[in-house]
Amino acid sequence: MASMRDIKRRKTSISSTQQITKAMKLVSTVKLQQARAHAEETDPYFQNMYKTVSSLLSTAGEINNPYLKKQDSPVKAVIAISSNRGLAGGYNSNLVKEIMNAVPKENALIYSIGHKGSEILTARGYEMGPDFSDVIESPKYEDAMDISRSILKDYEEGKIGEIYLAYTHFKNTVSHEPRVIKLLPVELQADEGQDSEEYVPTKNEVPMNFEPSPEEALDLIIPKYVTSLLYGGLVESVASENGARMTAMDSATSNAEEMIEDLTLKYNRARQGNITQELTEIIAGASALS
Repeated sequence: MASMRDIKRRKTSISSTQQITKAMKLVSTVKLQQARAHAEETDPYFQNMYKTVSSLLSTAGEINNPYLKKQDSPVKAVIAISSNRGLAGGYNSNLVKEIMNAVPKENALIYSIGHKGSEILTARGYEMGPDFSDVIESPKYEDAMDISRSILKDYEEGKIGEIYLAYTHFKNTVSHEPRVIKLLPVELQADEGQDSEEYVPTKNEVPMNFEPSPEEALDLIIPKYVTSLLYGGLVESVASENGARMTAMDSATSNAEEMIEDLTLKYNRARQGNITQELTEIIAGASALS
């Protein structure tokens, strides 16, 4: 059995850790309130942008635009949005698992936003490209615009053939879903239950007219589409990170409380054992003198 001194030292250490987890939980809670409101405001635009552009292109007919063609390069670029800090449960590891399932490391190039995801993917053998990890601290639309401009430049120059976005969708405080969606080349979307490869617009569908030309219109629309989806992914990822960290710190605080209670019980038992032993020794000494 551990000595009273060891038990007391262990209890003090756990109490100090508990104070830290409590503080981190409070900080994450405050940040989550702000991030959740922002994510809930952004989500409808984020989701509808993806559906609208796909629907628009499905009725646009044949258009000669680099964003609609698969480039010759076999490289698949993945914009991986993770966190710069740990202690968030399975937030980062779940995102990495989703990336590994969707995009094998062969011919993959990671555009990292978040140090933790970058570290795990590097250890898994993925090739790392430009790093934009500072953006995740306080994402702005201008940041998403700069990142999109850099990635689209690589796409237009043929350095990469496909672009994917990996982020964590914020459902609610305790539920977060890692997702990987394809941004470019844009794929035409059919109705639910219909194979997109066999999709053919019906006669009743109104043809899409562009002003100015379709090529010029898409040169404006698609970069904004990529920027909007990237910004939405950043906002949802920040909310998910803080929700995951708040949940993890709450669980850690509860576990620390249970450990402290257990150590308190062990300390009291050890103290009672020492008192009993001292009384036994006193009684035995007194009996020997009588």
